[in-house]
Amino acid sequence: MSDTQDPPTEESTADQQGLDGEYDPREVEPKWQDHWVNADTYAYDGDADTRFTIDTPPPTVSGNLHMGHLYQFTLQDFVARYHRMADDTVYFPFGYDDNGIASERLTERELDIRHQDYPRREFQEKCREVCATYEDEFTQDVQSLAISVDWDNTYKTIEPRVQRISQLSFLDLYEQGREYRQRAPTIWCPDCETAISQVEQEDEDKHTKFNDIAFDLLADGDGPVEDETFTISTTRPELLPACVSVFVHPDDEDNEHLVGGTAKVPLFGQEVPIIADERVDMETGSGIVMCCTFGDQNDIEWYQAHDLDLRLAIDESATMTDLAGDYEGMSTTQARAAIIEDLDVEGYLLESRDHEHTVQVHERCGVEVEYLVTEQWYIKLLDKKEEYLEAGREMEWFPEKMYSRYQHWIEGLEWDWCISRQRDSGIPIPVWYCEDCGDPVLAEPEQLPADPLSDDPPVDACSECGHSAFTPEEDVFDTWATSSLTPLVNAGWDYNADTEAFEMSMPELYPFDLRPQGHDIISFWLFHTVVKCYEHTDQVPFENVMINGMVLDENREAMSKSKGNVIPPSEVLEEFPVDAARYWAAGTSIGDDFPYKEGDLEAGERLLQKLWNASRLVDQLTPAEVPAEPDDLSAVDRWLLAELDETIDSVTAKFEDYAFSKARNELRSFFWNTYCDDYLEIAKQRLSDGGDTSTEYTLVHAHRTFLKLFAPFLPHVTEELWEQIYAEDNSVHTTDWPTPGGYEADLDAGETAMEVVSALRRYKTENGLPLNADLEHVEVYGHVAGFEQAIAEAMHVATLDVFEDAPDITTEVSDIDLDYSIVGPEFGSSVGDIDAAIESGDYDIDGDTLVVAGGEFELDAEMFAVEESRTYSGDGEMTETESAVVVVR
Repeated sequence: MSDTQDPPTEESTADQQGLDGEYDPREVEPKWQDHWVNADTYAYDGDADTRFTIDTPPPTVSGNLHMGHLYQFTLQDFVARYHRMADDTVYFPFGYDDNGIASERLTERELDIRHQDYPRREFQEKCREVCATYEDEFTQDVQSLAISVDWDNTYKTIEPRVQRISQLSFLDLYEQGREYRQRAPTIWCPDCETAISQVEQEDEDKHTKFNDIAFDLLADGDGPVEDETFTISTTRPELLPACVSVFVHPDDEDNEHLVGGTAKVPLFGQEVPIIADERVDMETGSGIVMCCTFGDQNDIEWYQAHDLDLRLAIDESATMTDLAGDYEGMSTTQARAAIIEDLDVEGYLLESRDHEHTVQVHERCGVEVEYLVTEQWYIKLLDKKEEYLEAGREMEWFPEKMYSRYQHWIEGLEWDWCISRQRDSGIPIPVWYCEDCGDPVLAEPEQLPADPLSDDPPVDACSECGHSAFTPEEDVFDTWATSSLTPLVNAGWDYNADTEAFEMSMPELYPFDLRPQGHDIISFWLFHTVVKCYEHTDQVPFENVMINGMVLDENREAMSKSKGNVIPPSEVLEEFPVDAARYWAAGTSIGDDFPYKEGDLEAGERLLQKLWNASRLVDQLTPAEVPAEPDDLSAVDRWLLAELDETIDSVTAKFEDYAFSKARNELRSFFWNTYCDDYLEIAKQRLSDGGDTSTEYTLVHAHRTFLKLFAPFLPHVTEELWEQIYAEDNSVHTTDWPTPGGYEADLDAGETAMEVVSALRRYKTENGLPLNADLEHVEVYGHVAGFEQAIAEAMHVATLDVFEDAPDITTEVSDIDLDYSIVGPEFGSSVGDIDAAIESGDYDIDGDTLVVAGGEFELDAEMFAVEESRTYSGDGEMTETESAVVVVR
């Protein structure tokens, strides 16, 4: 701080002895970003007494930083920075989810290749190289956002250490009986040519044709019939060769005679039974449905419940099999068109009409899924749904409403978790199979990470049959089977061969204090993490869950490349400081989707300049050394510090509740309105004629506190001010979070005094007077006891008289405003008469009722509003505030 005692204005820029000129974020922000990383400012201290641990989401390596990343990472950073100051240390790692389909598709897109055209190892290396390039760029982008990650604690989901943990998880769950391998109907993506899990599906509305097709009835429930047909409506006629039965609802009186009979499938000729089942939707189409193996979940349930035949007409690439006869080799789309044409020619197509319906697509590629019979590995879920719901209830949800999404997902589960994938880039499933009896042989823990394609099994012969030849498992894990282990990855979970038990190298981290993530992956990442960690540790993996919403465009539509409405963070940060973007990120309640608007960025930029200018003023008004607290504080100084105490308490509580928008708004309002606009004006006058230890201490103490409170939101400008003004060795981000100083004052009187100061400032402005103009005589009617001198000094008042009682003020009704949306429907054509009566003064207000035209009409309180004018009859000009009346004489 400087030694000058000249009373500069907050906005003055010349002859500065402390901070120079305007704030330049383009120079300041990169400087501190580099410094924080190089100086390990945010390193985790494992020996600290108290800690806060965050299980951060590893972003999928599939492209560049988007606004959702900026928003989500910044929310996490608010938490990390606050707790780093409030606690002793914070564990805030960073990871990359770089195994699985997303990485493969990125590599194929980037290099314009197909994974099928390369040996597995070669393609895996290409994936590693492409991902490494993207990860380096992504790391730089994240660091440019001032995300206070400890970069020494980073991981990749494909690295050997994580592969080992993922495979250990597989071994442990298998040993517990929670995993099984089964040939069964599987959700299949024909584009990615792999099985997927229920969670990887998305709904998509598609336009198609609803086709009414005539089936020949060979027999009904009473026996054979001739020349009879019935109608089935379907959007997927290409499944006709896979038809194995027809179903009718048992309550369908029009069609109940069909049950027990037999039908013949058009074009393909197979004879199928007609069965009753209450799962038939009688409101769709004709109310009669065909069951094909497999078209959807209902087909699978019917197939299993009624022990139907298996007819597989579609293969893994969505190509028709030999079962489709003349249509073999066609894609499902081609076959659909050809079969519809042939049905029409043969007279089976009764009608084909436009139809909009919802289909399930793979969330990675957007291609409609099929249901095929394949052999896959599963984790059991359905038998423990209630336990997983209870595990969710053990966690604190912010916002609380997000638990319902978790609950609805679990309650709607219909499949166990398919964890095997038919891809190249992923973590191998560490299993071999006996070539004779098929019995699985699992790797031993000391072998891991293992790749069955290149490593030998841990035994020389099958324990079941003694055969010595084994077939390696070629499948890899679903990426979520690994990313669901991030709490265990970060805590160093591993198998100890000496103790024959699972242990953690950093057990103090687990369970984690916080899981931050978006609401779109509650069913993906959060649920699967609960499942995995609960099964391995018998504990929920985190105590609190903070769920953020999505960033939308200005029309409240989701940003997507196909819509052309994506706003890259790089464009935003070309125009605005990073701290302004962080201010924007704090502007919405967590959990809510919100549109991107530049207004908050502009407001953030103005706040940076306000903080800079106010800091320059404090620097000039106060001595070079941080002043000690004097024995006696003036009333206005004690009031400011007491208000600051309340703000500290309130802002701290909001950070604890992840209510960042409320914390930001309250802090900004107190700093801008109370500290800058009111208190600094008073302080300038008090220090204009020399030092005042009470004011100097209060100015500096409050300023240092503001820098700390703003630090999580605005890390660059607060660090720059902390370093330039106070020249302390430590970073503002590693100082202690402010705590109340225990100051007591008459807060109401102080608030009223500030209202008076603002009213007098406004009076001078409206009357063309400079702010330092003298006022000869001012009367204040209100409670400002103890603050009289502060008001007089701040506003240059020669004589200030204070009265507790209000002055004589005449109140008159100046207008009556009617709510015509209520009055119109109530009184109809009489509204004109009511208006005329009010205009002539023929009305009376009786409590909450407006009586008009001598009692002819009576209007309830919600129908009208009264405008009043207040007139002061004494000498001088009156101004009213919320709590006082001010008269300038």
